[in-house]
Amino acid sequence: MSIDLSQFKQTFLEESDEGLDVLESGLLALDSGTADDEVIHAVFRAAHSIKGGAGTFGLNEIASFTHVMETLLDEMRDGRREITRDAMNVLLSSVDVLRELMDSARDEVEPEMERVNEVQAQLDAVLAGGSSDAVTSGEQGVEQETSADNVSAAKQIAWLIKFRPHEHLLRTGNDTVRMFRELSTLGDMENTVSCSELPELPHLDPELSYLSWEITLKNNAELGDIEKETIEEIFEWVDGDCDLTIEPVIMDDVSTEEVSTEDPPPARGAGSGSPGDVLQSHIEVLLAGSAEVDKSDIVSETVESAVTAPIADKVVPITARTAKKKKKNVEGSIRVGTSKVDSLIDMVGELVITQSMLSQLGDNFSMAKLETLRSGLAQLERNTRELQESVMRIRMLPISFSFQRFPRLVHDLSQKMSKKIELKMSGEQTELDKAVMEKIGDPMVHLVRNSLDHGIESPEIRLAAGKDETGIIHLNAYHQGGMIMIEISDDGAGLPRDKLLQKAIEKGLVAPGENLSDENIYDLIFHPGFSTADQVTDVSGRGVGMDVVRKNIKELGGSVEVSTEPGQGTTFTIRLPLTLAILDGQLVQVGQETYIIPLVSIIESFEIEPEKVNSIDSANEVYKIRDEYIPMVRLYDMFDIKPVTMNLQDCLLVVVEADGRKVGLLVDDLLSQQQVVIKSLETNYKRIEGFSGATILGDGTIALILDMSGLSNLLKQSASVKNYASA
Repeated sequence: MSIDLSQFKQTFLEESDEGLDVLESGLLALDSGTADDEVIHAVFRAAHSIKGGAGTFGLNEIASFTHVMETLLDEMRDGRREITRDAMNVLLSSVDVLRELMDSARDEVEPEMERVNEVQAQLDAVLAGGSSDAVTSGEQGVEQETSADNVSAAKQIAWLIKFRPHEHLLRTGNDTVRMFRELSTLGDMENTVSCSELPELPHLDPELSYLSWEITLKNNAELGDIEKETIEEIFEWVDGDCDLTIEPVIMDDVSTEEVSTEDPPPARGAGSGSPGDVLQSHIEVLLAGSAEVDKSDIVSETVESAVTAPIADKVVPITARTAKKKKKNVEGSIRVGTSKVDSLIDMVGELVITQSMLSQLGDNFSMAKLETLRSGLAQLERNTRELQESVMRIRMLPISFSFQRFPRLVHDLSQKMSKKIELKMSGEQTELDKAVMEKIGDPMVHLVRNSLDHGIESPEIRLAAGKDETGIIHLNAYHQGGMIMIEISDDGAGLPRDKLLQKAIEKGLVAPGENLSDENIYDLIFHPGFSTADQVTDVSGRGVGMDVVRKNIKELGGSVEVSTEPGQGTTFTIRLPLTLAILDGQLVQVGQETYIIPLVSIIESFEIEPEKVNSIDSANEVYKIRDEYIPMVRLYDMFDIKPVTMNLQDCLLVVVEADGRKVGLLVDDLLSQQQVVIKSLETNYKRIEGFSGATILGDGTIALILDMSGLSNLLKQSASVKNYASA
């Protein structure tokens, strides 16, 4: 009985991702010199497991590439090779290549072999620079061993491939150039092309294929023996669309005559320039619709590069060039501890018991059972809440999944910038929702890169300032008040207050002589296009990013703050909700409508005192709170709703934070506070400015959830329109 292994492929890929994380973290530890012998053993086992699994599932590119890594790691493990920084850098690059190969296998698309071959050549170079037995190792496994006689014999074997595409092949979306590129990664390739069926240029149809090839593919000692099945896999997507033969030959028996092809058609007219230039000019005339073209010499190399690829790219309709291998949408998965599953099962059991009790109450119900009914409903509410919390805990993952990318980032950039930096991480087991973790990754990367480039000084400057030459970047996560706090701090130079202020004045963001607090000055770094970098690097300095960081965090319902001390360092503090599925909200009434304001955005609320309301112009109103004036938004005007009353004394003002500033929302009444399940407007309807989602209330009505950042944008747009209308 045969077993279908494809059903286990996704599991292998997920486990391989974990193995790659082990590989990367172990290599980084080895590079820093802080690892013990067990680390190199763990790294070797991870590579060995990936190689074995890849071979089982027919992922030959992964298996062969990992085998070279395994050889190098085995020599390090046995003490036959010294652990050097150059070797570690090549191995880390190899981890990147393996990730790309894994992604290609997951999406079922052909991998880009150019990068694979480049890094594999680097691995081979490291191996060649070692001991005499570095290339092959007897301990690698029986399946990789071959005798000297077999190797010698294998080098004599080649494959003769005769490939004649049918005329319609280009219309299927296949490309002969890509197939030849894949063949070239297997060994040494020589090919010739036959142009005997190529028509005169006026009769050439650029959507048809007229060429045929004979290819000699030789074994390469470094790449290993070439299996016929491997060659067949490359051509499997054109099966039925070509004539193909693959025959083994001994190199001594392969002569030039055996693989020669007919000469190309003789010249039929004068032409200037190289054959490729002449052919290209003819193609351009042909595409322009003119049949009055001269014919010229066409050599095989020109036809292969100029006809097969450019004509196919220029002429074949997009709908006809859809590749046969399409990227699949692979659903993500979460590994859940058995304790969480057991808790969920227990909650479901309690819910079933409560439901059974309520069902019995429904039979022959009388008022004498009213108190029991109330008790049962209260128990149902409690069970439902506990079940909800158990389900949400399943989506919770430790933030270490997000933190694990930064050791590699710090390692690579610190070497690139010639800085010595130590990364410290704490609170890795702090949990948050998987969706939040996926979206917070990019903002965190930008903040860490910012600390690397702008925060930490060079070793020379740090020593001159009396600091240790090695700077420290610290990532920390913890829970606080139903939120998750993420701190990214460094012990660098801190933010230059005076330079920030001067730059803001130059850009017109701050008026000369304006009195700003330190907090407001440091907050300027989040303004779009703001940068104090003396020069632009490929890491930062363009003034693009910090505003996007705040915007992305705001979209998650969070906030980001910065604190700094000159000469001592800077700390960015990110505050995020634990989940995006459930929201703690304040229900408010505006006219006959109910809206929800996220509790995390509310600063305070109070009754309005009309004498504290001032009009700046016909478009803007402000409210004085203590010694501060804040913009006031009449929600019923913004949403075109009839208010319950126009009397300000009967209204309430809810002060919220929107895009780093305070805004007062005028509402008719405050209702209850409750947790609500967020439903996406964009998924179920469309994106609407000013609203982050919707929810269904207990009475079955729908309430929209206000988006503070979106409201701020609407306020600006509304003010601009009013000012324009009154001008």
